[in-house]
Amino acid sequence: MSPLYPWFAPLWQQWQAHLEQDRFPNAALLIAKAGLGVDQLVSQFSQAVMCSNYAAEPCGFCHSCQLMASSNHPDFHRVVPEKEGKAITVDQIRQCNRVAQESSQLAGYRLIVIEPAEAMNESAANALLKTLETPSAKCLFLLVATSASQLLPTITSRCQQWHVGEPDSVVLTQWLAEQTELPVPAYAAHLNGHSPLQTLRFIEGKEQSRYQAIEQQLLAVTRQQGDVVKLAKELATETEQSLSWLWYLLTDAQKCHFGLALPTAIPGASVLAQQVSYDLLYTQSEALRELIEQLTTHSGLNRELLILDWLIKFNGEVCL
Repeated sequence: MSPLYPWFAPLWQQWQAHLEQDRFPNAALLIAKAGLGVDQLVSQFSQAVMCSNYAAEPCGFCHSCQLMASSNHPDFHRVVPEKEGKAITVDQIRQCNRVAQESSQLAGYRLIVIEPAEAMNESAANALLKTLETPSAKCLFLLVATSASQLLPTITSRCQQWHVGEPDSVVLTQWLAEQTELPVPAYAAHLNGHSPLQTLRFIEGKEQSRYQAIEQQLLAVTRQQGDVVKLAKELATETEQSLSWLWYLLTDAQKCHFGLALPTAIPGASVLAQQVSYDLLYTQSEALRELIEQLTTHSGLNRELLILDWLIKFNGEVCL
């Protein structure tokens, strides 16, 4: 088993104590932003719960551990959307509810992981609520979400909540140095929301050059030399990440208007600040934040068209 990422260590110690005392709550909600590698933590927790010889760590050798390794454990159930970007349906949750009422096939715990929990539609969430209200013995629910705000309050109120935040700069810098020999730009972690895995991908893959291309296209647009249609099409690819980059660029440009020269500032921010007023940067960063939230919440929207609309309004205001 791979060592846990260092930013999970404090939470894992709490979970270990609960497991060793056989006091883990029937319903738990794990809240962690994207890019922290939460699947690794969920996997280790699942193996620990299922292990017949658990003692601080799953043994890896018992029958239950072998079944987990082959993804065939009859008491472990993971519920995810049937297709990426789709909802977790009421039928999927009803199947979970039936499992929760059954006895363990191996005389241990039954564990049901729902991820991402915010993908449950309203009917599914209401169906789950009935089971959480009357928990079964030796049956654990682990809900994994990026934000509690997208879950029904009645769901969150019946779960013990744990939050995993991004690592501090010292831990993140040390971890990145251990993972790659490539130079780490001072702005890389900031631009990627201090997400360790996303920052590493940014450094090692093609994302750094892709961001730089997007930055140059936006600067060209603000000089009335760019193609907003082409930029909208590019931003519609990996939408959430692309728009997040622009939001950080706009907020850093606002800081430049106040003379805040931070070492982690995005290089293009100072250029953008010279071309666009503070008021417009603030207005458009707020509009962009709302657009990101809208696209995250409603998966069926025409992303490219909405992004183009934002760019046209931004471009039009710059011209005034």
